[in-house]
Amino acid sequence: MGFPKGRRRLVVAVTVLLALGAVAGIGYRVLAPAEVSTPAQAALPPVGTPAIGVVGRLPVAPLVVAGRLRVYAAERQLYADQPADSRNRVTPFWSYRRWPAQLNGVLAAGTTVLSRWSDGRLVALDALTGRVAWRADGPEPGAGSTARRTGAATVWNPAGISVTPGPDGGSVLVVSGQGRLHGYHLTDGRELWRVDGDPDCRTDLGTTGAGQAVSVDSCAGPTTVEFRDVATGTVGTRWRPPDAGDRFVVTPVGCLTPRSQCRGLRTAAADGSGGRGWLVGPGDPVAAPALDAADSTLAGELAVGDDGGVLKGREARTGKERWQRGDLGPVRILATEAGRLYVLTEQRELVTLDPVTGAQRSRFPMTVGRDGIGWKPGLAYASGGYVALERLREAAGPDDDDQGYFLMAEPVVLAAT
Repeated sequence: MGFPKGRRRLVVAVTVLLALGAVAGIGYRVLAPAEVSTPAQAALPPVGTPAIGVVGRLPVAPLVVAGRLRVYAAERQLYADQPADSRNRVTPFWSYRRWPAQLNGVLAAGTTVLSRWSDGRLVALDALTGRVAWRADGPEPGAGSTARRTGAATVWNPAGISVTPGPDGGSVLVVSGQGRLHGYHLTDGRELWRVDGDPDCRTDLGTTGAGQAVSVDSCAGPTTVEFRDVATGTVGTRWRPPDAGDRFVVTPVGCLTPRSQCRGLRTAAADGSGGRGWLVGPGDPVAAPALDAADSTLAGELAVGDDGGVLKGREARTGKERWQRGDLGPVRILATEAGRLYVLTEQRELVTLDPVTGAQRSRFPMTVGRDGIGWKPGLAYASGGYVALERLREAAGPDDDDQGYFLMAEPVVLAAT
């Protein structure tokens, strides 16, 4: 004997509703916005002294923090391993994940690791523990992440985030996106100022070592470079190179990271011709002819560049030669940091030079095992005497997929100098 027809329909309807509710609950738990923080469960080991030479190879690009650990970026995750000179990537020491936002950029300042996400959220972590130090809302990046599978573009060349010394001895974080520019106190995430603009005619370049945010503005007339006080957000200097045309392009030079604490600029015509170098600081930029060449950079107080297979260090303002190295052959300048200039020879040797004298500090093949030298360098990074470098296939082009672009599954080589 069954249920009456009307009652049977009611039971079926209730069963369906309960099933739909269960599915909805599961879906919400899976798809709802979420933050998962997994701090370190153990203390960091003391700082080691790695042997000079290649440490090992990695599948992803690291940020070396405090000489003790390495920080990596994934699509929706930031994580670290240790020690810094581990030959391979090991079990995460700490991890931080957000959903559904994507990780857009990362930078390290001291022991603070700042992450920027596709929804504009800013999250600062204590690099030594992985614990969240602060969170803040910022301008959305606009464009999605363009990082390849190594994540190098996210951690070594983050767009729209930079730091610089503030007037109180702390650091100021400058974040730009979709025409908006914000300044934050790096210690606690407190917003100091914000300005709005038109993303179609203003480009925010980064920060200088003199506590300024630099933008290129062409909204109201000819292209002009603006230097903004990072403590207040107000423009202190508006500048155009002498004899410049109505439109020109500007490239930061001699930066701590690609966009932080830059000490120079290079201006050029819209087609890239007629490059001119400048030193930046308080007041108007000062001409630095030794920085005119597109492949020159600032290393310490000198402009360094390859001159016909001879690496030369010159005074930036006068062009007076201070040293030269003709024994290295053609080189690519990979990176600079305090007291170190890193160059790669055609034989794939990493040479570390004193930027003041050009004296050699270390030299060794940038190779691992039987990997050989049949590759070309990609993005590079240096911090605390460590150098990391992407290795690309010799015929790799920007339109190739990752399989055809990178040399192998572990394309990043890490070395201690």
